Amino acid sequence: MAIAGKKNTPAAGEEMAVTTRVDAVFDWAVNWSRKSSIWPVTFGLACCAIEMMATASARFDISRFGQEVFRSSPRQSDLMIVAGRVSKKMAPVLRRIYDQMPEPKWVIAMGDCASSGGVFNNYAILQGVDLIVPVDVYVPGCPPRPEELIYGIMKLQEKIDSQHGTFRPLTESAVNAQRRLEGE
Repeated sequence: MAIAGKKNTPAAGEEMAVTTRVDAVFDWAVNWSRKSSIWPVTFGLACCAIEMMATASARFDISRFGQEVFRSSPRQSDLMIVAGRVSKKMAPVLRRIYDQMPEPKWVIAMGDCASSGGVFNNYAILQGVDLIVPVDVYVPGCPPRPEELIYGIMKLQEKIDSQHGTFRPLTESAVNAQRRLEGE
């Protein structure tokens, strides 16, 4: 025990040792690589998509966060940015794209329409994308500015960095997809 003004020396019969858990170092390395290379899938549905595209421009430079390219294939992506309102016809397509993404995967709901349906409170618009896929970060605004999306990505990076355990448990949809692949 350290006492103010005295050296931190072991008492009689005690030994000093520096211990580092290997799994903690492994978690740090895996989380650092995951948060530094998030690859988003292109899924723009409305006016928020224009702001999402502006985030990749030279003025805002999303490549600072390791996201140079918006992927057009869900099998190469680990982040889905749902930008805009989701109609009930589009919901199964969104879910299918989400299911095709490899684990671990994250979702950002960008804009009021994706978060809660926005001003479209009618029979055709989904009242929040979290009814279809689990959402990790909500970015408010109508439409949110690129700075707000960058802030949301930084919050997602903090969430990824704070994960313990090297791998998240597989979701039910991932287990079902795995069974379908093994059955073919």
